[in-house]
Amino acid sequence: MGPATPSLHAGFPTYRYRRHLPNLFLAALVILLALLLMRYPDTGVEAAKEGLRIFLEIVFPSLLPFFILSEFFLALGVVHFLGVLLEPLMRPLFNVPGVGAFALSMGLAAGYPMDAVITARFRQQGMCSREEGERLLAFTNTADPLFILGAVAVGMFGRADLGVLLAIAHYLSAFSVGFIFRFYGREKGRPQRGARLPARVQRAGESSRHSVVGWLRRAVRAMQQARRDDGRTLGALLNDSVQESVSTLWRIGGFIMFFAVLSALLLRSGLLSRIAWPVAMILRLVGIDPQLAPPTLAGVLELDIGTAQAAATQSTLTDRLIVASAIIAWSGLSVHGQVASIIHATDLRMGPYVVARLLHALLAAIYTSIACLFFPQAVATFSQIGLVPQLSLTQSLLASLASWRQWPALLFATPHLAFAALTLLAMAGWRRRSQPPSPVRPRRQSAARSAASPSRDRTAPSRSSALTP
Repeated sequence: MGPATPSLHAGFPTYRYRRHLPNLFLAALVILLALLLMRYPDTGVEAAKEGLRIFLEIVFPSLLPFFILSEFFLALGVVHFLGVLLEPLMRPLFNVPGVGAFALSMGLAAGYPMDAVITARFRQQGMCSREEGERLLAFTNTADPLFILGAVAVGMFGRADLGVLLAIAHYLSAFSVGFIFRFYGREKGRPQRGARLPARVQRAGESSRHSVVGWLRRAVRAMQQARRDDGRTLGALLNDSVQESVSTLWRIGGFIMFFAVLSALLLRSGLLSRIAWPVAMILRLVGIDPQLAPPTLAGVLELDIGTAQAAATQSTLTDRLIVASAIIAWSGLSVHGQVASIIHATDLRMGPYVVARLLHALLAAIYTSIACLFFPQAVATFSQIGLVPQLSLTQSLLASLASWRQWPALLFATPHLAFAALTLLAMAGWRRRSQPPSPVRPRRQSAARSAASPSRDRTAPSRSSALTP
């Protein structure tokens, strides 16, 4: 027996340990961050203070009321009530249950990461399947209108008229992502017909389709049943909602501080500009100023820093708007980390969420470029109305509407107005689906009776035939 032949991959340890490369890469990044902290300790401390200030002054007071209210809405059955009412709207458009309208409305009102908190609660209570929860995360993760209209348009770009353009591109691309993701996992996430959904939330068309009173009665029953299933007293509900909300918010604050420090260290060390050349090549290929590559990389990490840097560059206004719109839609790894920490207790996956964010960023950039192409005057000059070009006829006709250019904030920043609008749309869709009872069924029954009568005549002789000899 000859000597053993050496293996083909002998002497290539990287082949044997290839599966450890991702862990080694992450370890190298952590070591690099630690070295940067030791090299620039003052930058790290100042960035952490700034992140803590943003969290305590902006994020914490703005999100805490929404977090507590969402817990009350779930425990009192308001979400289940809306779920039955809005099922005819959410199911055909986005292939999600009607309770998804609550996550969408609260996400529009409060911004990141309110939708992830509500979707995780839906999944924990069995109000949606895993695929439906991932569809909800795909298109409900949006920035709030006040951030786009105020912080970005006025605070960063210094022009209030650009807020409407950015808001329309942002929300239109989000709804487009939701419509595209309605086909994701459709066979796996489809509820069985006639099955009893958890929390007794039946689909709107199971029974009494042709009665508005029956439709509202099912919604009220779902709300009452959800309240009985919860069973907590008002004091216990208040204690649990405050405790869970504060705990979740402090996790969010930790992510904000960490990514603020990371972005500041990369900027101070100059590494961000040195590794930006691949992004600059991609931007040059699509016709965007490559000077926006460092702000794009900063936006990949943190939303506010990247958007502010993109607005402060010397590039053309159209390029800055496109990059800022894409950064807002992407929302940054800081928000992604917050979402991951929120849904870690569920079986929801981050893969579809990240794909949806990439698609959202791409569509937002495309819609913004189209808006800048078709409305060049509204983008190039300061307009009092927003997207309306500065023509004498349109100015004279729409001058009275100039004070209402902030209508997205007035609508979406108020939850009850958003609920009312969605309810009206659902009622319109339900009225189209409902039809009067068809007269075909009684005819089928009469035909069956007429077909059965000759058979009985053949088996039992009639009275006239019995009298004949």
